[in-house]
Amino acid sequence: MSLDEIDSKVLQHLMNQGRITWSELAQLLELSAPAAADRVRRLEERQVIHGYTARINPEAVGCELTAFISVDLEHARHRAAFLQKIQQLPEVQECHHVTGEHDYWLKVRCRNTKDLERLISDEIKALSGILKTRTTIVLSTVKETSNLPIYKTQS
Repeated sequence: MSLDEIDSKVLQHLMNQGRITWSELAQLLELSAPAAADRVRRLEERQVIHGYTARINPEAVGCELTAFISVDLEHARHRAAFLQKIQQLPEVQECHHVTGEHDYWLKVRCRNTKDLERLISDEIKALSGILKTRTTIVLSTVKETSNLPIYKTQS
């Protein structure tokens, strides 16, 4: 999928300020407001932009604890049930199928260690086919962003 320089700029501006007005975006792009809106609409249609969301301070909503959980499945036949359960757990922010020592890495946010224990013991390990989990609790976060680097694509 090719992105031109204006598309790249649109994405950069939207990642930095998702509530920017068409008028403000147009000014930054040196386009008219309708032309800027049309650029965004086309990026949405091409599924380059998947949606819009507010970035919430986790601690402000009671999510004091961040942890990473590696999960090893006993056999691939357990994958579908595991993935279905993960989709249902609001504490799981990210789930990555990975290479190396483990099958999956989960990024989770919970109220506290008691809530984390409930998540691991009652939700994840309760599934059949979970061979083992390993949990790392985050002490502090130096950088966390949803912004992506935008690479120039070949046309």
